[in-house]
Amino acid sequence: MTSGWVILDKPSGVFSRTAGGKIARMFGVKKFGHIGTLDPMASGVLPIALGAATKMIPFIENVSDGKKEYLFSLKFGFETDSLDITGNEISRTDIIPKEAHVISVLSKLVGEIEQVPPVYSAVHIDGRRAYELARSGKEIDIPARKVKIYSLEYTGKTEDSWGFKVVCSRGTYVRALARDIAQLCGTVATVDMIRRTKTNGFDIKNSVKLDFLENLFNNGTDFKNFLKPIDFGLGDIPVLNLDDKSTCFYKNGGFIKTGASDGFCRVYNEKDFVGIGVVSDGELRPKRTI
Repeated sequence: MTSGWVILDKPSGVFSRTAGGKIARMFGVKKFGHIGTLDPMASGVLPIALGAATKMIPFIENVSDGKKEYLFSLKFGFETDSLDITGNEISRTDIIPKEAHVISVLSKLVGEIEQVPPVYSAVHIDGRRAYELARSGKEIDIPARKVKIYSLEYTGKTEDSWGFKVVCSRGTYVRALARDIAQLCGTVATVDMIRRTKTNGFDIKNSVKLDFLENLFNNGTDFKNFLKPIDFGLGDIPVLNLDDKSTCFYKNGGFIKTGASDGFCRVYNEKDFVGIGVVSDGELRPKRTI
């Protein structure tokens, strides 16, 4: 079975799950997953796990710092129910802030902040997704939650579209951040572009565009070199190498004596990736075996 990672540059207008499904079909794989969902209107880096690589998703999410980097732009003067241009307009104003005012408020949003997620989001409310409740017409009250903004920069303006770059923690909503920038300026705004450039250690510079892969696939051209190995993205986890006998014992659930420090480790037999183990009290124990 084909297993590994495709670091996708998801296009705008496509659901993350749909993009993952297209990649999986091209590689002939039924089981797939991805790290960090992107809004349909958003583009950018979306790591797609195929086959056995899906077993690595929790470990990558847990060992990485969780930082994400986005470029985004907004338009002042109107707001939609989804906080982006795909939604329905709910308010409008003539108040357009001065550039100096916009720049001056950004520092107030840097650090650990309380952020209220958008109504159209995947946040769970009473066991259901917020967007499901919003689409059914129900009034919902989403509580604020703590997120961290590591940096927030103004990158310039093109006509009526104002650009920004943010580095933030997991759980941060860029659409909500744009809303909060506008509120601090005494107005409203709507996002017209979101592009993720980094997530959980994956970088847009290592990505491949969906339409490029589809063209290769449709023309019968080899595209398998865009498949990264299963252990791609696990670089922060220490390595333990086992000999053939120990590997066989380990893969059958056996515990291996070791002098390694406690915690997760990547287990190899020579160059072959065996899986993720955990060291506790001088013993290596299987956690996820490939």
